Amino acid sequence: MNPRLHPAASGFGFVEWFRRGEYERTEDVLPEIVASGASYLRTHLSWAEYLAPGGEEWFDWLFPKLAAELDVLPCIHYTPPSLSRTGKATGAPRRLRDYADFVDHVLDRYGRHFRHIELWNEPNNLLDWDWREDKDFSLFCEMVGGAAYWVQKRGWKAVLGAPCPFDPAWVNLMGQRGVLDVVSAVGFHGFPGTWDSDEGSWNGWDLHLGELRRIVDGYNPKAELWVTETGYSTWRQDEVEQVRRFMAALSVPADRVYWYSWRDVPHDVAVQEGLWFDPRHYHLGATEHGGRPKLLARLLQEGGVRRVQELFTLAKPSIASSVAPVVITGGSGFVGSNLASSYLRDGKDVVIFDSLARSGVDSNLAWLREQFGDRVHACIADVRDTAQVRDAVKDASVVFHLAGQTAVTTSLDHPIEDMEVNVRGTLNVLEGARAARRRPGVIFASTNKVYGALEDIDTVATARCHQPADPQIARNGIGEDRGLDFCTPYGCSKGAADQYVLDYAKSYGTPAAVLRMSCIYGPRQFGTEDQGWVAHFLIRALGGEKITIFGDGHQVRDILDVDDAVAAYRALHAHVDRLSGQAFNLGGGPSNAVSLSMVLAEMARIIGEPIETSHEPWRTGDQLYFVADTARLQAATGWQPTIPWKRGVLRLARWLQAERFGGVGAARHKRLSA
Repeated sequence: MNPRLHPAASGFGFVEWFRRGEYERTEDVLPEIVASGASYLRTHLSWAEYLAPGGEEWFDWLFPKLAAELDVLPCIHYTPPSLSRTGKATGAPRRLRDYADFVDHVLDRYGRHFRHIELWNEPNNLLDWDWREDKDFSLFCEMVGGAAYWVQKRGWKAVLGAPCPFDPAWVNLMGQRGVLDVVSAVGFHGFPGTWDSDEGSWNGWDLHLGELRRIVDGYNPKAELWVTETGYSTWRQDEVEQVRRFMAALSVPADRVYWYSWRDVPHDVAVQEGLWFDPRHYHLGATEHGGRPKLLARLLQEGGVRRVQELFTLAKPSIASSVAPVVITGGSGFVGSNLASSYLRDGKDVVIFDSLARSGVDSNLAWLREQFGDRVHACIADVRDTAQVRDAVKDASVVFHLAGQTAVTTSLDHPIEDMEVNVRGTLNVLEGARAARRRPGVIFASTNKVYGALEDIDTVATARCHQPADPQIARNGIGEDRGLDFCTPYGCSKGAADQYVLDYAKSYGTPAAVLRMSCIYGPRQFGTEDQGWVAHFLIRALGGEKITIFGDGHQVRDILDVDDAVAAYRALHAHVDRLSGQAFNLGGGPSNAVSLSMVLAEMARIIGEPIETSHEPWRTGDQLYFVADTARLQAATGWQPTIPWKRGVLRLARWLQAERFGGVGAARHKRLSA
């Protein structure tokens, strides 16, 4: 390998175009980029925008702000239309020296904020440089070559803007015209998997950068190679693939790598080609345009590149077709990892299909790999990725479909994404199972939310809880004969998926059944305010933090220890051929029916100190009372809950104390170690 072709080892950067006047957006985005561990930031300084009203004030504010946190690379481009030969920002200035004069002005005004300055962007792209008026690039070479010479003369370093698509003949022309002699770095742009095809024009980083290096060495061996733009669009919701492409980019033979970009383009902003000309332009960020981190951003902010590397060491290649594994979508989650552990303890091979979108769940995957080694086969992917799902389940003996969007509040904020994950993802699993070699059974994790808010059930308020006025419901709970009444986008998406699973049993003969779950709790749960409330309460209580109660705290749920839930999934799997096409309630039943205030009182008793709480209004779709009647599941499979809720909550508290808090505070919470 050419010693000059070394992987970028001096950190990484992001590309982020800040549009004139985006003060608030800049204030939001900059700390996020810094928290990612990035060293560099490439942004533009538009000559045309600078001379527009408010332009000077904007860039006067922007560059000190950016440079205080990151090594900034400004890209100087776009001719003011009044100075352009074509009347457009993509045209050459009538007086070519005006560009060098503007660059000189930029060095005077902002030069203390950067060491390098990039001269133009994608000059072989008509949207950036109208080469139809400069077919031999003589105007461009004179303009940029003169500016680069002056940058060098004044003590800064010039970067030649990259052609896109890569054009070695164009780079060689820059050498013949003397431009390469006066630059310190040459840019390269490449977006493998987004606009370029691996089988078509894209031939791999080593080949393209190797060719670029050979050309540059012929004119200026001291010049560095910088990947000034690379990225991957998640327009197909493949956030995992974006992370893979990012890691591949960091190993390329270049001196610097800039990832495009940090945030998605807002949906109401037109890109160069026009508003929504190509949806891929709107999904190139590491975060969504509203700021929600995608997987890449979350991992970087949790621990930088090291964190990303840790996660992908957990992934394993496909297993031999002779093995009939248990496949668990969402297998790194709370219920999924416990279910996987039970089959692995029995000597089974288990495929863990998980996007790892939820913070902390990769620790469950790491635990499974540590405990069971090579029998854990991780497929890090999204259930919306049809090809990945089909490949994962093609040899399965059974598919437990637990992956999904799990929070009502998230569904209210992002209903389309909720639908795509829960409905389309479930259809992908069903279709994958239908096409699989062994016709595996499919067990789907549904929810009691398919029964709606249950507002028609009259309740009686007591000092500790709400109880149904109907003595039969109070005695047995709510059964499967209760009419479906979808409420909230989450209830709709899970309910639709629930019905698709049952219909595939009828329409296609797929051995498939549904478990409509109540509140499951137990070890390996990392609860939040929106989902997994028992663990969330304990995490806050053990940390001495206030707990927010939505409503009066007297709402009733039947909570079920995860070991009992795993036993129910396995029991249904054992009888899925006979029970195909049926849905069953899964919960703790009347013997484990508790109000939130009762659970909080028990937690306070366990940790030996009071728990501080505050109250907020009821949330949309929150059921005042839900206790599952599990008689049908018990009669069909012989399953029944075995762990009383107080014993289960104590077990979870001890696990959280050891795993989440590292044993700290055990002396204070005497009962946890009793």
